[in-house]
Amino acid sequence: MTRALIALTSHDQLGDTGRKTGFYVGEAAEPWEVFRAAGWDVDLVSVAGGQPPLDGRDENDRTQNDFLATAGVAHTAKAAEVDPSRYDVIVFAGGHGTMWDFPDNPDLARIAADIYERGGVVSAVCHGPSALVDLKLSDGSHLIAGKRVAGFTNSEEEAVGLTATVPFLLADKLTEAGATHVPAPDFTEHVVVDGRLVTGQNPQSARALAEAVVQAVNPA
Repeated sequence: MTRALIALTSHDQLGDTGRKTGFYVGEAAEPWEVFRAAGWDVDLVSVAGGQPPLDGRDENDRTQNDFLATAGVAHTAKAAEVDPSRYDVIVFAGGHGTMWDFPDNPDLARIAADIYERGGVVSAVCHGPSALVDLKLSDGSHLIAGKRVAGFTNSEEEAVGLTATVPFLLADKLTEAGATHVPAPDFTEHVVVDGRLVTGQNPQSARALAEAVVQAVNPA
């Protein structure tokens, strides 16, 4: 039985704007649905545990409603308490909150590095790749160094008016870590697969990302 872990931000403040943020619900709900349809077990983890803050909720979206009703969102595991050996896949869901608490979290990094080094799949969508910018393997190398990745682009950040609000521009940080950031037109579905690293550009890419992860775990 394949076991997947979906990682969520616990950060709810959008810089100094006074606005709230969190994890983008569709970016967790769509992979959850795809993985469950594949027969996988799916658990949720967040930086702080418990109920993570929601963003981008569409109350008319059946997948999101199913996810929020049945996936255990109110009782996520705390990253520090997760045993990575139980999982074959991790997905870092996006949402602007991730930009503050994903990059420097040692527990998320520990989980992802362990999964990857055991032959599992590491994936991330939209701002979720912020978890990868400082993620190092046991030999000290960056997991994404020399790899092709997708992630929320600078032009998308500019389009939503948050270039000056986020602590860094994601595409730039991915490049600084040695990755090749591969952009597509703003807000179009775009997934990049580089071996056992699967990344998606934006909310529109969440379902395709999950399908690519399933393919990476179970090649035809």
